[in-house]
Amino acid sequence: MASSRPAPEAPYNELHEPREFGEPGESGEYAAYGPSAGDSWDEWNPTEDSIRPVRGRHRVGKQRGGMGRSGAVLGVGMVAAIGAGGMATAQDKPKAPVSMPDVLPDMADLPGVGDLVSGGSDGNAADTTVAAAPLTQAGLSGADTAAGQTDAGEALRARILQQADQQQAAADQQALEAAASEAAAKAAEAAAAEAAKVAEAERKAEAERRRKAEEERKRKAEEERLRKLAASFTLPLSSYQGLGPGYGSSGSMWSANHTGQDFTASSGTPVKAVHTGTIKEAGWAGSYGYRIVLELDDGTEIWYAHLSSMIKTSGKVTTGDTIGRVGSTGNSSGPHLHLEVRPGGGDPVDPLAWLRGKGLNV
Repeated sequence: MASSRPAPEAPYNELHEPREFGEPGESGEYAAYGPSAGDSWDEWNPTEDSIRPVRGRHRVGKQRGGMGRSGAVLGVGMVAAIGAGGMATAQDKPKAPVSMPDVLPDMADLPGVGDLVSGGSDGNAADTTVAAAPLTQAGLSGADTAAGQTDAGEALRARILQQADQQQAAADQQALEAAASEAAAKAAEAAAAEAAKVAEAERKAEAERRRKAEEERKRKAEEERLRKLAASFTLPLSSYQGLGPGYGSSGSMWSANHTGQDFTASSGTPVKAVHTGTIKEAGWAGSYGYRIVLELDDGTEIWYAHLSSMIKTSGKVTTGDTIGRVGSTGNSSGPHLHLEVRPGGGDPVDPLAWLRGKGLNV
C-alpha cells in the first residue's frame, strides 16, 4: 500500500558517518533503519514525492549484511596492489610487506573513492570531491610503491646473484681441490717412478761395484801369488834319484874341475825354473848338449845342460815353470841334469850352497 508519509531522515550525521540506532539527527529525530517504529514494512512504500532529492551523485547507503568501510578500504588496497604488481606467492614473498595504516581514513576522504559515496542536497565539498590522485596501494603514493617494488626486486636479484656467486665459488673450490689432488697424485707417481729409477741405478751401481771389487780382489790375489812365487825359489827337479858329482870334483871326463852339480834322474823328468827370470839362451852347446840359460832378475845365470828336449826357449818364466826335460846329450855318461849357478853371468859357484842359501833343503 502506498503512503504519502515522508521518508525518514537518513541515518547519517553531518560527517557522513552512520549514526547509531537512536542517535538524534538534525531534525531531532532518532536514527532508524527502514520505516518508523509505528509503521510496518507494508505501510511504508516510498515514492518519487516522498524520496528526498539527491543533488549530485547518488548516495551509497550502508548495506546491512555487506562489507563495511574497513572491508571497502581493504578491497580498494587489494585492487591497487594487484594493479601495481600482482599478488605475491608463497614461493616469492616480497622482501618489504605492504603495511596498512593504523587508522583507516574515511571512505569519502580516500582519493578517487569519495566521489563514489558522495551525495546530498546540501552541496558540501566532501559530497562533490573528485579524485585528485590515482588509486594506489592502501593510500600509498606511486613513487613509494615503485620504490618498494624496486627495493624488493633489487633485494631478490642481489640474493640470487649472491647464491650464484656462492655456487660458483664452491664449484671453483671443488675444481681447485680436484686439480690439487690430481697434481698431488701425479707428483706422487712421478716421485715413486723417480725413486724406483734411483733404486735401480743404485742396485746396478752396487752390482758393478761388487764386480769390480771382486775383480780387484782376484787381481791383487794373483799379484800376491806371483809376488810370493817370484820371491820364492824351488829345486830344479821335483824328484830325482840322488846327487852325482858336485861342484869342484875332478875326473877323466872333464878337462878341469867340475863347474856344476849333477842330479841323477830318469830321462824325460821335467826340469823347472828355480826362480822367476828370462830365458837368455836355448840350443845346442857342444859338450853341454842341449842347454837353457835362465837369467834371474839380479843377473844371476842358471845353466841347464844335457837336456833331452827344450820346452821354453825364450821369454819370461816363473818359479816352478817346466822349461825342459832330463836327457843325456853332449859329454854325458847317462841321463842326468847338470846345473850351474853363475852370479852376474861370471864364474860359477857351488849350486848346493846357493840353493841352500835360498831356503831350499837339498
